Amino acid sequence: MNNEIPKVICPVCGRSTEMEQSITAQSNQNIIFECPACGYERRNIQTSKG
Repeated sequence: MNNEIPKVICPVCGRSTEMEQSITAQSNQNIIFECPACGYERRNIQTSKG
């Protein structure tokens, strides 16, 4: 079984970081992405749940 933490690639700088370091899930189903490398932030990312 593979227990690696998924990685997320920043659309601006192209660096990959572990999902736990760059993704925040809010209680209202919104997702926030913050790149620790370049500071890019995207809020209110739609998911399949809403």
